[in-house]
Amino acid sequence: MSDPTPVIDDLREESEGVDRLVAGLDPAQWALPTPAAGWTVAHQIAHLAWTDHSALLAVTDADGFRKRVEQALDAPHTFVDEGAEEYARSAPADLLARWREGRAALEKALREAPAGARFPWYGPPMSAASMATARLMETWAHGQDVADTLGVMRPPSDRLRHVAWLGVRTRDFAYGAHGLTPPAEPFRVELVGPGGEPWTYGPEDAPQRVTGPALDFCLLVTRRAHRADLALTADGPDADRWLDIAQAFAGPPGDGREPKGDTAR
Repeated sequence: MSDPTPVIDDLREESEGVDRLVAGLDPAQWALPTPAAGWTVAHQIAHLAWTDHSALLAVTDADGFRKRVEQALDAPHTFVDEGAEEYARSAPADLLARWREGRAALEKALREAPAGARFPWYGPPMSAASMATARLMETWAHGQDVADTLGVMRPPSDRLRHVAWLGVRTRDFAYGAHGLTPPAEPFRVELVGPGGEPWTYGPEDAPQRVTGPALDFCLLVTRRAHRADLALTADGPDADRWLDIAQAFAGPPGDGREPKGDTAR
């Protein structure tokens, strides 16, 4: 049974980093369009606040969360956008306060969760550690949208390890989301972390493998960059296919990002 404390600590740090990006923005900057079609900076923070609230319901109020799942099933293609739109109508200061209060409540609930507890989600039930990992992944990804909009370069941190791990773990989900049958054999994934350290997953002798910078892999599996703009290499046809469809988040794949046409980093 894994101790959720380290990833909960990292989730707090990741959230605080995104908070610093938006805390000093004026109302016009909150209204800037981001790379996600139809979403402003306010929508990005609204989505984080809304999803944190969903996670809090899952951890503390299973009946309340089930009602939210029923709403999602009634409008599977618009439910997430509607939630972001609702929260984004608030004044920026109110929205920021709402996000801060919600993520603090979620952190407290995750830290106090009974050992071994599992909570309902839009996919399979999640442990406290898995819930915190998923929230960190989303926080980092939507923070990247905000950073790209503001022209801010965020230095990659070791917290990306959680995003990379989730990207590897969701391989079969990504195939299923595209109506494809996942390969039976595991892949080897060899990444280079921000400090030059190796992050490896899967058997060493796996014939299908993916290699490259951890940052690029995380941008790929969160669909924050097009494969053509990333320095990732696939060996084997199945691994090559995976790089086209990889997705670490629940829900439909979406359109992803268009290639920039720059030389791979």
